[in-house]
Parts: sequence; structure tokens; C-alpha cells
Amino acid sequence: MSDHRLGIVLSTATKSPVRELVNIAQLAEAHGFSAVLVNEGRGDALACSEAIALSTKHIQVGTNIANIYYRHPFLMAMTAETIADLSDGRLVLGLGISHRPLLESLGIEMNKPRAYLRSYTETVKGILDGKEVSPLFESSASAHKTPIFLAGLTVESARVAGEVADGIMPFLASMTYLTMLLEEAKKTATEKGRDADKFDCIMSIPTFLSEDVSAAMSAAKNNLAFFAQLPNYRLQWRRCGFEEEVDAMEEAWKTGSRHRAAGCVSKRMVEQICVYGSPQMCREQLAAFNSAGAAMPVLAVSPVNEDRLSATCSAIKILAP
Repeated sequence: MSDHRLGIVLSTATKSPVRELVNIAQLAEAHGFSAVLVNEGRGDALACSEAIALSTKHIQVGTNIANIYYRHPFLMAMTAETIADLSDGRLVLGLGISHRPLLESLGIEMNKPRAYLRSYTETVKGILDGKEVSPLFESSASAHKTPIFLAGLTVESARVAGEVADGIMPFLASMTYLTMLLEEAKKTATEKGRDADKFDCIMSIPTFLSEDVSAAMSAAKNNLAFFAQLPNYRLQWRRCGFEEEVDAMEEAWKTGSRHRAAGCVSKRMVEQICVYGSPQMCREQLAAFNSAGAAMPVLAVSPVNEDRLSATCSAIKILAP
């Protein structure tokens, strides 16, 4: 992997304080990682990205993924411009529609999400390019180019990205499905008169590093079982060819048992979606994802018989590019 970009994503879905995320980001920078991205769970991905940008010097920073329903596109663009300026142009902006159950629990209506993602992205890009959005504010282009990536769980979303974005940021896609998503996105980019060769792919990959391969496999199955609760990922996995596994996990979750759901995850599913096992195995799997189209694989580290912080720091040191 030394010839390729490698990133790491930090999770605000955990209870990790922002200072801990900053420390990990500094460690990743010191070990030659290309980017450190932040997802949006309990915390604000953009605020965390800004904190990391102010505490690092050259590593790319950004979101993987920022929820478009949380912020008006004007605020998204202005915040992105601020972080890009503070980081001297190191910001990567990943945008996505999140999940209907989460949004509904917050009283947010998800209406025609794909169309909204397209118009939202176009608005953010327009503001950053200096288009006038309000007679109260003088428009001006951002001093830095901020690449915008869209979460691509479906072929349809990948096409939207090919139409209006700089790349896709898939998560939990199989290697074979990733190749199809990227092909569709680039095909659309070409149809729209855009340069498909410049279209990028940053892919967050669940990572379970351990010499105990059996324990790593078990941790990976448990992790995928958790995400099977969300309909977007179930739909994606069915399209990846894992209908049997998804049907079985749905039945298992009716009993509320994550353990039973994990037992429904096949080895083939883990091998297609995750990076797991010894350092050598992980490096080979990362290379396979790269060959499948992930121009920058991004480690989403989960622990295997240790705490998350230790697992993340170990992965950074051991899998450093």
C-alpha cells in the first residue's frame, strides 16, 4: 500500500472526546497517512474536522459523512470555506443523506432524498464558487478548491455523484459492487461532459486487525450485524448479492439478538466488505480494495479483544503506508 493513499476515519458515534480524536489525527499524520476523516454520530463532523485541521499541518481533513439534513446548504458552504481556509486547502467534504429512522427520530422529514442531495450539492458548490445566494451578502469564491464527495450506497446515488460531485465515498460496499458503483458514476460524468479520469473514490472500510484471525472474523461479523439494523445498508447488501445473509439477519434482529444476527453473516460477506486478520492479510485486502476502485481506502478501525483507542493507534502504527 505504500504507493497508494491511505486514510483513517474517526468516529463520533463513540464517546471519544474531541481531544482524543485530535491526538489520533496527529498520530496518523506522523505515520504518513493521507487523510483523517470524521463521521457524524453523536458529534459534529465539521467541528471535529476544524479542530483536527488546527492541530495538524499537512494531512487532509474532512467528513465521512456530513449529514445534509442537519445543515442549510449556505451554512455547510460557509463552514467548509472556513475550514478550508484554516487548513490551507486541506478539506475534503463528504456529504450524505443519512438514514430515515435516525432522521425521523429527530423529527426531520426525508423527502425525495436523492433529488435533495443533488440540489444541495449544486448549491454548496455554487456558493463556494462565488455564486450570489443572498442580496444581503456580497458573493465571493472560496480561496481554496474543496472536493465534494457523495455517499454512494446505490447505483442511482453514484450517478448523482458522477453528475455533480468530485467523487464517491461508499461504506460497507463489497469489492465487486464498488467497481460497479464507480463505473456508473464515471459513465454519468462522461455523459455530462465532465472528466471521468478525475473522478475520485474514497472508501471507508471496517478494519479488524489481529493475529488472531478467528477473533478478527468474529468481531467483523458482530460489526456487520449491527449495521444490518439500518435499511440503507440492507438494501445495499442485497444488491451486493448477500440476500440470504440479510434475510437471516432481519429475522434474527426481530428477537433483539445481535449475537444471533452476527451468526448469519457469512465468511464471504466479511471478505468482500471488511479488512481483517494479520497485518499482512490486511495489507493484501487493502490492495484488493484499491484494485477494485478505492483510490483511497480509509480504515474504520474496530477493536478485536482490546479497547477502541488502543486498536486505532495500533492500526495506524502497524498499517502505516
